Amino acid sequence: MITTVLIFLIVLGILVLVHELGHFYAAKKMGMKIYEFGIGFPPKIWSKKGKDGIIYSINAIPLGGFVNLRENEEGSEDPNSYINKKPWQRALVISAGVAMNYLLCIVLLSVGFMFGLPQSVDQDVLASGKVSEYKIQVMNVLDDKPAKAAGIEVGDVLKSVDGQEIKSIKTLIQFAGEKIGQKVNFTIIRNKEEITTEVEIVELEKGKGGIGVGLVETGIVSYPPHLAIWHGIKLTFALTKEFIFAFGNIIKNLVIGQPIGVQVAGPVGIAVLTGQVAKLGLIYLLQFAALLSLNLAIINFVPFPAFDGGHLLFIIIEKIRRKPVNKKIEGIIHTIGFSILMILIIVITFQDILRYSPSFSNFFSNLI
Repeated sequence: MITTVLIFLIVLGILVLVHELGHFYAAKKMGMKIYEFGIGFPPKIWSKKGKDGIIYSINAIPLGGFVNLRENEEGSEDPNSYINKKPWQRALVISAGVAMNYLLCIVLLSVGFMFGLPQSVDQDVLASGKVSEYKIQVMNVLDDKPAKAAGIEVGDVLKSVDGQEIKSIKTLIQFAGEKIGQKVNFTIIRNKEEITTEVEIVELEKGKGGIGVGLVETGIVSYPPHLAIWHGIKLTFALTKEFIFAFGNIIKNLVIGQPIGVQVAGPVGIAVLTGQVAKLGLIYLLQFAALLSLNLAIINFVPFPAFDGGHLLFIIIEKIRRKPVNKKIEGIIHTIGFSILMILIIVITFQDILRYSPSFSNFFSNLI
């Protein structure tokens, strides 16, 4: 558990550092006055004033970071002050952090595809990529079907049936068609453990046998560098679409009072997931970090107070009104938004602790 926490903090630190470097670099290019560049939230552990007049600091709470531009400062006559810069310049600085996280996702996935990332295998993949560790995995399990009764779970790898190696979904479908009404022995792999279970083949459609599972052919897929970059970009855009669609559904369900339909994880839940992924290997951790970076980019661009999207919204309102919103009012709105966000994080963290309570018991036992 201690290793899990350390890995989580390292991953989070990299994501935050990249995000804040985006704000920092854009602000410098726009000639803005930067007061402090900090990793983590106060209290300060270390700080030093650079030759450029900027205070660089490392802070005790490793769950964020900041570039202090004094955005809510009013009455400043300094032409380099954030507040005195043009709306498009401020919008660029606000958006730069999100852009950097988005770019990081592309970079991590591209590097991952050079070495090999887990991916579903189809004819296009076989034609352009190199596949290793090929396997047939259970994607879903239908209720009231033999697979469910036999204890087959999502994520199980189908290795063999009646002692014969399963080489493709196509050959398995052919085999099932010949065994309708018969019981066969499936050997599956779950968490590196081989399990054999007896399952009856039933007729799911006319003349077609099965056990009631959805299957997918997967493997570790690698590409030459130029194709790896292309696939990294393509997958990032595809994931963006899926994330936005999923986030939209969550918002819609919250508004109409329906269950959100997915499990939401806070810092604790993400830390536990990070530890679980790290056990699978470095390449899986790389892929997970890419997904976290993309998730951070998308959520941060939501027009909610205290998020980058919220700050950008006020700039857009200023442009439409042709005069800035009162900074005190804007500050109050951001403070309220931040407070709501903190309450939400506390609630989700409490749920995570309940969900992963055995892990925390072991963690504190190890400390003692």
